[in-house]
Amino acid sequence: MSSIETNTVRKVCLRIVPLLFVLWLINFLDRVNISFAALQMNEALHFTPAVFGFGAGIFFLGYILFEIPSNLMLYKFGARRWLTRIIVSWGIVSMAQAWIVGEHSLYSLRFLLGVAEAGYLPGMLYYLTLWVPAENRAKVIAQIMSANTVAVIIGAPLSGLIMQMDSALGVAGWQWVFVIEGGMAVVLGIFTFFYLTDKPAQASWLSNEERTWLVAKLSSDSAVAGHAGISDVRVAFKAPIVWMLGVLYFFVGLGFFGLTIWLPQIVKQISGFSILAVSMISAIPFVVGAVAMIANGKHSDRTGERRWHLSLSLLLGAAGLTASAMSSSPLVSFIAVCFSMAGISGALGVFWSVPSTFLTGQAAAGGLALINTISGLSGFLGPYVIGFIRGLSPNFSYSLYGMAASLLIATVLAATLPFNGARQRHPGLQPMNAKP
Repeated sequence: MSSIETNTVRKVCLRIVPLLFVLWLINFLDRVNISFAALQMNEALHFTPAVFGFGAGIFFLGYILFEIPSNLMLYKFGARRWLTRIIVSWGIVSMAQAWIVGEHSLYSLRFLLGVAEAGYLPGMLYYLTLWVPAENRAKVIAQIMSANTVAVIIGAPLSGLIMQMDSALGVAGWQWVFVIEGGMAVVLGIFTFFYLTDKPAQASWLSNEERTWLVAKLSSDSAVAGHAGISDVRVAFKAPIVWMLGVLYFFVGLGFFGLTIWLPQIVKQISGFSILAVSMISAIPFVVGAVAMIANGKHSDRTGERRWHLSLSLLLGAAGLTASAMSSSPLVSFIAVCFSMAGISGALGVFWSVPSTFLTGQAAAGGLALINTISGLSGFLGPYVIGFIRGLSPNFSYSLYGMAASLLIATVLAATLPFNGARQRHPGLQPMNAKP
């Protein structure tokens, strides 16, 4: 790698990666902060578990329905401008959640939050293609996406601290969570518009030589991508393994989103601690999950094995939730939840490496989009189903059993996927008539 290439890529990464990381962190935080606000909000507004679960999950309906229209507008108006619109609008809607007064306003604002956020992830990835050479993108994307876990880890104590402002200026603590964390997005969105540069040719912070090299490099990458052969996307949509992966991820999502949204309330019930203590403790399973995700992914890459790294992790997730539901000890129950999160997160770290072993070109784009769309449905149904189950029992045991059952189904699907579980180019494609 030449010095001009090294210096240019480093400058580009230092310029855009930290901001995109923080934006993705705030994005995920504004999705899940309702789980912490619920510690006060549900009691104040008399929300039943079913009402809260539906309100938390309806976000994904708005997100799914407006994902494609948002992407089309991004191409029309430009990535920097449209990303700014997305960030500012989701911040405003997130702040507006402080004025939820009943179930209808809860449903409306959560749906609008999904509409506002729709298109952010693909828009961010598209912006990266305008700046980051192809051979550097995977690492950069991984660095940015790691903000998900960080958001949950710091979001729990942050939301807990904000809720200590209860009654300040006559505003409830749960309302301050939405105002402050949503306001952060608005401020960052405005900063983004003035900080980001549309195209490398306009980057005054690069030298003339660096700009010339980067423009030429990205143009070359685009030309190579344009001439690359692609597979038939219609074949990907018909391939049984694609649908199996989608259904598998749906059941994983029921457990993951259900646990993510309801975890603070689960911890509150099994511990009886204060809201601040609950928010701090709720971060621990996600720390464990982050470590498990990295460790399981690295081991799977090193051995080249996928099937059992995926299915055994899911089995651990199911076993952890079952043990938590069965235990009468708060400490044992919480430790079991940590094991469950380790299993779920470890599975997520391996899952997306499976479709990439047999989907290429256009088929990869279409197949991955189909799998991800199905997972979005689990984001809607997970919190609602768990809330419905929660309404049938005075504690979370049945809800934990329900999440465990969904992970157990995912375990069976992972163990029986029609591919050999090893990292190779043609894992069982011919029987499904899928083109490599």
